[in-house]
Amino acid sequence: MSSAHRFDRGHTDDLMSFLVASPSPYHAVATTAERLQKAGFHEVAETDAWDGQAGGKFVRRGGAIIAWYVPEGATPASPFRIVGAHTDSPNLRVKPLPDTGAHGWRQVAVELYGGTLLNTWLDRDLGLSGRLTLRDGSHRLVVVDRPLLRVPQLAIHLDRGVNQDGLKLDKQRHMTPIWGLGDVHEGDLIRFVAEEAGLAADEVAGWDLMTHSVEAPAYLGRDRELLAGPRMDNLLSVHAGLAALTAAATSASLPSIPVLAAFDHEENGSQSDTGAEGPLLGTVLERSVLARGGTYEDRARAFAGTVCLSSDTGHAVHPNYAERHDPGHHPLPNGGPILKVNVNQRYATDGHGRALFAAACERAGVPWQHFVSNNSMPCGTTIGPITAARHGITTVDIGVAILSMHSARELCGSDDPHLLASALTAFLEG
Repeated sequence: MSSAHRFDRGHTDDLMSFLVASPSPYHAVATTAERLQKAGFHEVAETDAWDGQAGGKFVRRGGAIIAWYVPEGATPASPFRIVGAHTDSPNLRVKPLPDTGAHGWRQVAVELYGGTLLNTWLDRDLGLSGRLTLRDGSHRLVVVDRPLLRVPQLAIHLDRGVNQDGLKLDKQRHMTPIWGLGDVHEGDLIRFVAEEAGLAADEVAGWDLMTHSVEAPAYLGRDRELLAGPRMDNLLSVHAGLAALTAAATSASLPSIPVLAAFDHEENGSQSDTGAEGPLLGTVLERSVLARGGTYEDRARAFAGTVCLSSDTGHAVHPNYAERHDPGHHPLPNGGPILKVNVNQRYATDGHGRALFAAACERAGVPWQHFVSNNSMPCGTTIGPITAARHGITTVDIGVAILSMHSARELCGSDDPHLLASALTAFLEG
């Protein structure tokens, strides 16, 4: 490892622990809340009256969490500095009637969530995680973090042309995991999951369950300059934003109110009560203004001065498919965070946003890179344009360059998580 290598082993090790502890959006929120509480933040309920006292607060709803820190001396018109991210990742999610099977196999019926890269879920040991809703309306997190399910690929002897013609998967017929042998009995899966959570099956009234790879994150390469792991899109950004917020909360002087907003359902459009297109962020920010004695005029002034960095993963140049990338923009792992630009507003960045991001990176001593899509390839999007349009606040799209986006196991540079967190800290403190 060269002397110029900036790799912060402690931050990246902690990211790996965060990924393991967060197999579902609900677990990601619980893990984030636990860390916030250890940093001195306290939880507020949406149904309670809020006070305007200084300090750290957070509110959670399902797979979303919003945390903010009010510094001493903040006024009702103080602007916010927001790091936006999302807790969900593409995967296989359990259907309402999960018990199925055929020809002596017991299987679990699943629905595909988000833009799942299907082949990466084949022949992989899968666990099960999520939340159970009990008859009294309460929730119980559950995780089976051991090999439980598997989607077996057809042997090459029965698909002789697979290497020449390509793998063709039917989303309904070919993606149903197996989890045993024998006759199918209705209620088997939920009885099993309830037992894992220490519950009786008749206590469970609903569930939001999903698969996850049980393979642990790992360093890759001769010098361990790469990190392979699940759900880095986009728990890498949630983790970096959390580190930045808790660091900013220790700053002696903050000109703005730092915020972490981690939403659910980004991978399928953000249209939910816990998604970026829902009212949650706007409601929390407005209530914070009002709790400090603010008026509508104060709210408008605060929002006018607010800036959001929408942090999500982007595409590193792929060495085997370089022609799929813009020829003048080839982000590399460990080159620092990327600034995402799309003039058709698939990303929210403009020239003003570029200047804000560059200034934060300069203060942090962090290198950064540009990302723009090949004109011939459709461009993805993020919570950035949604946040800008819904709340009327300046928004900049950034992130970390990775390979294998939407795979069950993604790849980034082992320096980049720390570099991103450093840039976000400088932004929140600025």
